[in-house]
Amino acid sequence: MLGLRSFRRRLLAAVMLGLGLAACSASGLNGRMFRQDDVAFRVGEIPAEWRLLDNEVTEGEIAAFAFRDDRQLATIGAAGRCGRDSDDVPLRALTQHLYLGFTDRSFQSEEEFQLDGRSALRTQMTASLDGVPKHLTLVVLKKDGCVYDFWRVAEPPAGSGTETFERFVSGFRTVK
Repeated sequence: MLGLRSFRRRLLAAVMLGLGLAACSASGLNGRMFRQDDVAFRVGEIPAEWRLLDNEVTEGEIAAFAFRDDRQLATIGAAGRCGRDSDDVPLRALTQHLYLGFTDRSFQSEEEFQLDGRSALRTQMTASLDGVPKHLTLVVLKKDGCVYDFWRVAEPPAGSGTETFERFVSGFRTVK
């Protein structure tokens, strides 16, 4: 489990700092469809102003990609993994892995909702990374032996740009 925690912390830190370079194309992301190994899903609208950060990150059984929205000072990402953490780990515990490494956490809301026919958990919070305040919107879903994570990490205040993230997430569908 330490490897997963460490990976997520490194992934979020890297994408938030914008270390990735814009990629012309991505091996697993084709339009709104993402396929890599046993992970396959579609996402909602990807706005033109979002630029893809570096190629997908893969470590072990985790496949992920991220975008940067320079206009909204936000990083948006998605990840999926199959065969781990899917049956016996509650959504809230899976969500906690996404904000490891953040301090000064203040939860604003947490709500369950339906996404692709399953219960998903959306958490909104503020937290700091290396003393820099951030607003996080996190969505976690378990379906068919897989776990899917979506995140938006932005400069406060939170209101601006969240609707594009919600459209991105609401278009999620698993693909066979």
